Amino acid sequence: MSPHDLVRSPRFVRWGIAVDRLPAWAWIALQALALLPAWAWMAWRLTDGADDPLGLLALAALATLAALHRKALRASPALGWLAAATVLTLAATLARGAWPPLLSSLLAVLALAATLLAFLPRQVAATPVLLLAVLALPLLSSLQFYAGYPLRVLTAEASHWLLAPFFTVWREGSTLLVDGRLVIVDAPCSGVQMAWLGYFTAGATALWAGLADRTVLARLPGVGLTVLAGNVLRNTLLVAAEGAGRPLPAWGHEALGLAVLAAACAAIAWQLHRPATQPLSLGVRHAHAA
Repeated sequence: MSPHDLVRSPRFVRWGIAVDRLPAWAWIALQALALLPAWAWMAWRLTDGADDPLGLLALAALATLAALHRKALRASPALGWLAAATVLTLAATLARGAWPPLLSSLLAVLALAATLLAFLPRQVAATPVLLLAVLALPLLSSLQFYAGYPLRVLTAEASHWLLAPFFTVWREGSTLLVDGRLVIVDAPCSGVQMAWLGYFTAGATALWAGLADRTVLARLPGVGLTVLAGNVLRNTLLVAAEGAGRPLPAWGHEALGLAVLAAACAAIAWQLHRPATQPLSLGVRHAHAA
C-alpha cells in the first residue's frame, strides 16, 4: 500500500479524526507525560530536603486555574502557543543531561504553561501563567546561593541609612556594627522567600482579577520594590532591637517576620487589583477650560 492509499484508508482517517477530537485536557495530559523526566527531578528535589516545597503552591494555583476554566477550554488551540510548546518541549528534551537540571526543567514548565495557554480562553493573561510556572520550580535554594548575599548587602546598607539617625552604625559587607554591637544580616534576612511569596501573590491576584498582560507587566516592577521595602523594614526593626540591647526572642522574630510578610503581600495584592487611573476626557477638560 502506497503512502497515498494509507492516508485515504478509512482506518487511518478514523484514527486521525479521533486524535483531532481529543479533549483539551487530554492534550495537556499528553504534554505533561512527555515531560515526565522533568517532573521526576522536581519531585526528587523537593523530597530530598534541598529546597522548600513552595513550588507546590504555584502548581496548585495552575491546577485550580485549569479546573475553573475546564468548561471553557478552546476546542481549537492557539497555534502560536502550541508551536511554542512544541519547541520548548524539544529544547527541554535535548537539554536534559547537557544543561543543569534546573535550566532544562525551566524549559519544561514553560512548555507546559504554553500548552495550557493554547487551550485557555483568550481573556486569560499569559504573563501570570508563565510567572506561576516559573515559581513552580524548586529554585529557592539556587536563588539563595546566587542572589542571597547581594540582597543581604543591599538590605544591610538600607538599614544602615535608616538606623544612622538613632545609632552609631557601621557596615562591613552584610554585617552591621550598631553602637558597638555586632549584628549579622544572615541568609533568612535576604528576602528570597518574601520575594517568592510576593510574586506568587502578584500572579494569583492577576489571574483572579482577570487583568490583561499589559496591566500585569506595568505593575510587576512595583512588586519587587514592595518586597525590598518590606524586607528592609523587617531587618531594620530587628537590628534596632539588637542595637538597643533588647533583642527579640525567637517567637518575636517569627511574629515580626510574618506581620511584615502579610503586609507586603496585602500591598502587592492591592497594587495588582487597584483600578487603572482613567485620563480625563476631552469633554471634562473643555468644561473646566470654559
